[in-house]
Amino acid sequence: MSSVMPQPETAPITACTISRDVQNFDLLIEDMEHALGESWGDLGFAEALAFFNQPEAEAMEFVALALDEEDEENLVLLGEIITQAKSRGIKVILIAEDVTPAALHQLLRQGADEFVPYPLPEGELQQAIDRLQAAAHPQPADTDRTANLKSGVDKQGAVFVCHGVAGGTGATTLAVNLAWELALLCEGETPSVCLLDFDMQFGTASTYLDLPRREAVFEMLSDTESMDEEIFGQSLLTFEEKLQVLTAPSDMIPLDLVTAEDISRIVEMARAHFDYVVIDMPSTLVQWTETVLTAAHLYFTTLEMDMRSAQNALRFKRALQSEELPIEKLRYVLNRAPKFTDLGGKARVKRLSESLDISVEVQLPDGGKPISQGADHGVPLASSATKNPLRREIAKLAASIHELSEDHAKAA
Repeated sequence: MSSVMPQPETAPITACTISRDVQNFDLLIEDMEHALGESWGDLGFAEALAFFNQPEAEAMEFVALALDEEDEENLVLLGEIITQAKSRGIKVILIAEDVTPAALHQLLRQGADEFVPYPLPEGELQQAIDRLQAAAHPQPADTDRTANLKSGVDKQGAVFVCHGVAGGTGATTLAVNLAWELALLCEGETPSVCLLDFDMQFGTASTYLDLPRREAVFEMLSDTESMDEEIFGQSLLTFEEKLQVLTAPSDMIPLDLVTAEDISRIVEMARAHFDYVVIDMPSTLVQWTETVLTAAHLYFTTLEMDMRSAQNALRFKRALQSEELPIEKLRYVLNRAPKFTDLGGKARVKRLSESLDISVEVQLPDGGKPISQGADHGVPLASSATKNPLRREIAKLAASIHELSEDHAKAA
């Protein structure tokens, strides 16, 4: 009779955490146990490189690389861990606490697949794991909604930017509907209009047009140096076969994770392939605001008849002037403007212009509930509220832009 006791079967290790000390990330431990039970392990940085050469690593599906500000001095080692993992087909989730955007950007370019901030938002690790598993078993490509861009094209399209000086002033509504109205006016070869949602954290252009957010957007933003027509086209989604849209990333990312050079490459790529490029900006001024302003033909700045808008518009103007930026490109757009018969309201608009030393060149009427209802249903105003006064004004603005563009093309 054998004296060897039978050993219970253990679950295969399919994932592991890699960190300087996993006890510094107690929430990660809890989430790993909740997602994987006992089928995960823990490794130190040096141990990880040795483990990748062991037979047990063949069953590994992903690793969660956890780091904080103290680990930034070991970026070379962390990059090597990512490289070795990717070379063996192992996915990498970055778990980062108080790490600079530059360090994150470097590690993402090394090949990390997902980024989750620490402390972990509830359910975020499980969602990242689900995305990795979905990527490992991709569905057939939605080719009907992907732009097929040709190489060697250089249209040098016109760039129009929408920037709200305060929340709720209608910048996204203007950007989405201006892009759609321009798309309706354009005839001939498509695509000729592109909408870029540069509000990386709270961008809602996808919501306004009922479009999904693609993981390809974040991948493209993480490495614009390698971006070509195919990669850029795969990041776009087609709306009603007339409008191409670059949505905000599916997850919130730091605004300074994207550099001025990244934004410049994206804008130039869009200009090369489209007649019109409409950009929806975050209300926050970022390091690449200057890049967009310089590239813009017109920079629509939305505000309302209230004190917060007036104060922010003045501060916005002064900030640009202090950097000697081309403020002559600014076109102030008054949202929810007074009606034609409201003489008192028109007097207030005049006082606003004089006190801020600006010219309010575009006045958009209050469209009422149909505006928010159309946005909630993901339908542009041209379809959801054709006769709405706000839609008519945006259509007029688009028509004047298109007419000027055609006149310029004929003169050239």
